Amino acid sequence: MSWNIDSSHSEVTFSVKHMMVSKVRGSFNVFKGKLEIDADHPENSWVEAEADTSSVNTRDERRDNHLRSPDFFNAEAYPVISFKSKKIESKGAHEFKVLGDLTIHGVTREVVFDADYAGQVAKDPFGLQRAGLTATTTINRKDFGLGWNVALEAGGVMVGDNVNIEINLEAVKEN
Repeated sequence: MSWNIDSSHSEVTFSVKHMMVSKVRGSFNVFKGKLEIDADHPENSWVEAEADTSSVNTRDERRDNHLRSPDFFNAEAYPVISFKSKKIESKGAHEFKVLGDLTIHGVTREVVFDADYAGQVAKDPFGLQRAGLTATTTINRKDFGLGWNVALEAGGVMVGDNVNIEINLEAVKEN
């Protein structure tokens, strides 16, 4: 079955250590994607998704502009972050490993998302079928060419290397 991501009921978020003491959280306001789900044979399923780098939102305009700059996403040169699955493995009743290629800043690396399917399909008031899932992974931003940083006087750095990514999706079945 083919499904489209309902971006108005979904979110693509991330968090990263700031100054070695706290986490900064952000999201991408513009994203889209498509899934093919074979419930009987999950290994035949796939997902393709992308997020608009210029839509990054950390609730701080100055930081968001810095993230769009060549120091980080370079949104003008690399307007899209994309993910394309290569393999999906069932790890339990509603748990999956989704292996695929993640491309950020023009660099593609293989990553694994841990995905949790809500386990049911619901019909909305308009007769559309909806399903939900959550997927998480952690990447090293330097692996994708996002190396900007500042050393802190007391030791450590301004921005942590590890970025936690969490995706909460609601998908609508194509008719």
